[in-house]
Amino acid sequence: DKQPSKLCPDLTEIADVLDVRKLTELLVGIEVVVLLAAEHRDDVTPTSLYYKVNVEGMHNTLHAMKSNGISRLIFTSSVAVYGLNKSNPTELHPIDPFNDYGHSKWQAECALQRWYTTHQDWNINILRPTVIFGEDNRGNVYNRKSMAYVGNVVSFITFLIENSRQGYNVFNYIDKPDFTMNDLIYHVGNALNKHIPTVRFPYWLGVLGGYGFDLFARITRKKLSVSSVRVKKFCAVTQFDSVRLQESGFKPTFTLEEGLTRTLQYEFGFEDKKSY
Repeated sequence: DKQPSKLCPDLTEIADVLDVRKLTELLVGIEVVVLLAAEHRDDVTPTSLYYKVNVEGMHNTLHAMKSNGISRLIFTSSVAVYGLNKSNPTELHPIDPFNDYGHSKWQAECALQRWYTTHQDWNINILRPTVIFGEDNRGNVYNRKSMAYVGNVVSFITFLIENSRQGYNVFNYIDKPDFTMNDLIYHVGNALNKHIPTVRFPYWLGVLGGYGFDLFARITRKKLSVSSVRVKKFCAVTQFDSVRLQESGFKPTFTLEEGLTRTLQYEFGFEDKKSY
């Protein structure tokens, strides 16, 4: 990571994925690499950073691995490669990213595909998670979405390390069933023991407001929590197929309701966050 972990700083090695020398040094004696590094916010400037970090970082990681004789990689890509408002895409669905983040993730996957054609003794597993939520990351719970609880994503990565040791594999990661916004409001209210009123606004008004925030951000040169891109993502229906995940034999550690409850209790109910 580039920053120490807030909860487990003693486990963090500081390095930039763009520093191939440091990567090569830190990977000595390692057997499996899980590549999580990415520029992923939707307000990154300049947009070339998406490609520099997500694509060039992939090339650097591969070369650092090869230098150390490592041939097992788990890469967290994203369902952003499919684009928005698609009909329950599987891993074989046509690729159609709608933003630079999705394009850069797909380019990183393409780099892996090319690498595998000349390194078929490698074991490469690509994980395309849907929107992830969890402790210390409550901001991603939106609209009608396929969602993934971070604790289950970590469990699946562990499952791949232990059980998927050969070949080139791609998995969508989704915790089922998909929640509607009404489902989310109900479970949030239930977990917090509060009544949460629902207020609806027309889509055009939300997008118009988003453009207003875009203009304000450009004038003030500040990054805001609301933008037109986030409004569009908020309102999009993003549901994905998880058949390959189900066929793998993996059993999630938590239900989606349990993950949501743990997240809310962590954010609003517990003082000792390190116990999580």
